[in-house]
Amino acid sequence: MRGVRGAVCLQADDPAEMREAVSELLGAMLERNQITAEDVVSLILTATPDLVSAFPAAGARDFGFVDVPLLCAQEINVEGALARVVRVLMHIDSDRDRSSIDHVYLRGAEVLRQDLQP
Repeated sequence: MRGVRGAVCLQADDPAEMREAVSELLGAMLERNQITAEDVVSLILTATPDLVSAFPAAGARDFGFVDVPLLCAQEINVEGALARVVRVLMHIDSDRDRSSIDHVYLRGAEVLRQDLQP
């Protein structure tokens, strides 16, 4: 089993944008790691305290993860932290080396892990 991390920033606290951003992130996580939805064991999704209009898990369900266990939580409220961010920890069935996992940061969330950017 391996973990794949990802994050995406939203422009506004909007349910439609939440669904769109989460779907985009999940699709990129699967594509960049050459995995399928069948490889996904579970997801933990967090949202910063300024995102209250929708659950990130709703976006994961819209993406097609209807039989995958999902858990939403609120990210801790650290002063000066990046705003309107959804983070994902995807657990996958895989025997790949950890170093070969491509963690995905989109729409401005790249600043969270500058060490992973090319």
